[in-house]
Amino acid sequence: METQKLMEKSQEHICQTYSRFNVVMSRGSGCYLWDQEGREYLDFVAGIAVCNLGHCPSEVAQVLYEQAQQLVHVSNLYYTEPQVKLARSLTGACFADKVFFCNSGAEANEAALKLARKYSRMRYGPGRYGVISMKNSFHGRTLATLSATGQQKVHEGFEPLVDGFRYVDFNRLESVADAIDRTTCAVLVEPIQGEGGVIVPDEDYLAGLREICSRQDVLLIYDEIQVGMGRTGKLFAHQHENVAPDIMTLAKALANGIPMGAMLTTDVVAEAFTPGSHASTFGGTPLVTAVANEVFRQISQDGFLDRVRSMGAYFRDQLLALQEKYSFIREVRGRGLILGMELEFPGSEVVSLCQERGALINCTAEKVLRFLPPLIVTRKEVDRLTEILEAIFVQM
Repeated sequence: METQKLMEKSQEHICQTYSRFNVVMSRGSGCYLWDQEGREYLDFVAGIAVCNLGHCPSEVAQVLYEQAQQLVHVSNLYYTEPQVKLARSLTGACFADKVFFCNSGAEANEAALKLARKYSRMRYGPGRYGVISMKNSFHGRTLATLSATGQQKVHEGFEPLVDGFRYVDFNRLESVADAIDRTTCAVLVEPIQGEGGVIVPDEDYLAGLREICSRQDVLLIYDEIQVGMGRTGKLFAHQHENVAPDIMTLAKALANGIPMGAMLTTDVVAEAFTPGSHASTFGGTPLVTAVANEVFRQISQDGFLDRVRSMGAYFRDQLLALQEKYSFIREVRGRGLILGMELEFPGSEVVSLCQERGALINCTAEKVLRFLPPLIVTRKEVDRLTEILEAIFVQM
C-alpha cells in the first residue's frame, strides 16, 4: 500500500490518539530506520527509550525466533524457565527479592500502587492509602497511573480521578515531608523526569526521600520505566546514588521492543501480594522473558555501561558546544544517554526540520529537545546529529 493511502486508512480505522508524523516506517537496523519510500533516518528516539540495543539486533532476533518455535504462552498457572531466569537476574542486580511481570509501564505502576496500598492495609489497617507523586511527572495512561501523573493536561476529560493522589514539587524534599500525613502509604518518583523535560534532581534528593520515607514508615517507589535498563550508564538510574527504594518499576527497554513490564520489590513488601490479589494473563510469557534475558545479558556485559557513560559524556559535550554558540539554548541536561536541550521557544519546529534532514528526535515539555538514542550509538552518529542541529540552528 502506498504511503499516502496507508496514512489515510490509518486515520479511517485507528483511534486518533496520536499526532503522527507523515512517514511510514518499514525497516530498522541499529541506530537507523527506513521509511516505505526507502529514505534513511538516524534514530535518536529509539521507540522512546525502548530499543536500547538498537533496531532488530541479530542476537535478539535469533532468540525470538528460537523461542517462538519452542513455547510462546502457557499462562502463569505454570512455571517456565525463561521467566525464573529473568527474575533471578533482575533481583540479583538490585535491592529487590521478588518480581511481578506484566506487559507495560502503566501496568507495572498499577502493580506498584496496588501493592503499596495492600501492604499498608495489611500493616496498618484501612485509611492509609494516599500516594504522593511529583508535579510534571508521568506514570502512565490507565486511570490510576493517570491519577498519579502530576500533569493537569493529561487529566482533562477523565475526571473524577482515582482518589488519594497528591502532587508536590520535584526536587524539593520539604514539599514531600510537609505532604505526608496519616493517610500516606507511598511516595512515587522518577529518578529523572523524562516526560517532564529531562529533569535531573540534586545529588542528595533520593537519599533525602529515603530518609523521609523510612522515618515515616512510608514506601518509596521508583518509576524507572524510561531511565532503567542502562539508559543512564548504570543498570538502574538510582544506582548512581546507591539509594534503594522499596518498589521499582521497569518496562520500555526491558525486552527491546517486545511489550514487557516488571515491578520489583522486597520480600517484606511482597508478602502483601498473595494468590489472587493481582495477576496478568500475558505477564512474563516464555517468549518475552527469553528476549529480555538476552537483552539483560548484553547490557550486563563488561564494558557496556562504561561505554554508555562515555558516549553520554561525549554527546553532552557536543550539545554544550552548541549552547555556547546559540543564545536561545537555555540549558543542556541529563545523564548517560537521556539528554535534554531546553530552548527559549517551542521545539516542535526543530523536530520537524531534523526529520526533513534525516534525523529523528523528540520534544517534551514543549521546549525541551529530548535525545534517546540506542545505547549502541557511536561518535559517528552523535557527530551527524550535531551537524544537523547546527545546520538548523544557524538559520534561526
